[in-house]
Amino acid sequence: MHDFRRLNVWQLARELGAEIYRETASASRPELRLITSQLRRSALSIAANIDEGCGKSSRAETIRFLEIAAGSAPETEHHLLVARDIGILTTRQAERLLSKIGSVRRMLRALALRLPQEPARPHVAHKQE
Repeated sequence: MHDFRRLNVWQLARELGAEIYRETASASRPELRLITSQLRRSALSIAANIDEGCGKSSRAETIRFLEIAAGSAPETEHHLLVARDIGILTTRQAERLLSKIGSVRRMLRALALRLPQEPARPHVAHKQE
């Protein structure tokens, strides 16, 4: 339906996922691996669901995947806050990443609203016998 690589929201979500990977690279202690893994997974899920939605053939399916992507954003926010609270990320790092997630969420809402409506299907009347 759409070329996801041209979408600013996908580009920002992709950058966010890569940045989270870089920022959490030093969290190697075993007790930190779970939150780091969850944070990375949820962050990568945002861009992945955007591109999967863009490959769907209907507006409704595309919007469904944009909603899934939007749902991964607050999950990522939660994991970022925990990562900050337990010292994986500094407050400055977390605030910068949280700001990007906020931008992604707003852009996802705007994209869903801008998707072209599907053409109405003609109503076929059934013959009555």
